[in-house]
Formats: sequence, C-alpha cells, structure tokens
Amino acid sequence: MKSVFLLLGSNLGDRQYFLRQAIALIDTRVAKVIKTSSIYETQSWGKSDAPDYLNQVIVLETEATAQEVLDKILNIELMLGRKREEKWGSRTIDIDILFYGDEIINEEGLHIPHPELHNRRFTLEPLKEIAPDLRHPVFGKTITAIKNELKDNLIVKKL
Repeated sequence: MKSVFLLLGSNLGDRQYFLRQAIALIDTRVAKVIKTSSIYETQSWGKSDAPDYLNQVIVLETEATAQEVLDKILNIELMLGRKREEKWGSRTIDIDILFYGDEIINEEGLHIPHPELHNRRFTLEPLKEIAPDLRHPVFGKTITAIKNELKDNLIVKKL
C-alpha cells in the first residue's frame, strides 16, 4: 500500500461544494480517503487577477499505480467541470498528486513529487498541518523544514 498525498483546489463556483464532491469521488473511485487537512483560502498563484482558491490536502492509501491514480483523478476533474483552457486558469477543481509513497517519478505527464510543491505556500500550509514530519524524497527535508525556508508570501488562511 502506498500513501498518496493529493492537493485539491477550486476557485470557481461553489468552491466548498467542489472540494466535497472531489473527496467523495476520490473516496469511491480511487481509494479510501484516510486523512484531510483543514480548508485554506489562498490568493491565486501564478495569475494574480484570478479569484481566490480554496485548497485542501488529502491522504489516500492505495495499491493502484501512480499512473492509475492520475488517470482516475483527471477523470474526476472532468466530471466536476474542469476545463484546461489556459495555464494557471481558474477552475472548478484541480487535483494534483504531491507524493506517491516515497517514490520519485519523472515520466511524460507524471512528475512526483510535485515539482513545485516546495515553492507554494498554498500547498505547504495544509500539507504541514497533516504531515509535518513527512520527508521529501528529493530534498531529504521534512515538510516543516521546507515550509520554514519558503519564500512565497501569498496570503494563505485556514477557514
């Protein structure tokens, strides 16, 4: 069994509804959700004129491969109205794989650990809440240590 950490984000429509629906669909179609962080409201990253996001980190336990998890979460995004029209564009739901156990995967369309997680407060705040001592397999540092070195100063607040 692998522990899989996913980041959920929504900045269109009823953001809390989309987070709840994503968790319910992940729990039934991907793997049992065993832990969830609080929900955080976050300034838009990468596109400052976009509406604020709600973000949340969840943890699954699965025997599915990383590619199988990716395929299923991409399908869930489509089910919840996700449209990929522009980079960092607004979306009903975004689901990113942050970690897949302690594996390092660099394949076409699949990069784990998420290559930007160490630069993003909106990812590290909820991740630190539920896994402060989780060690990043590339950097060899805990989530707490990575967050303490963070330069991102976007506002991220727990709801």
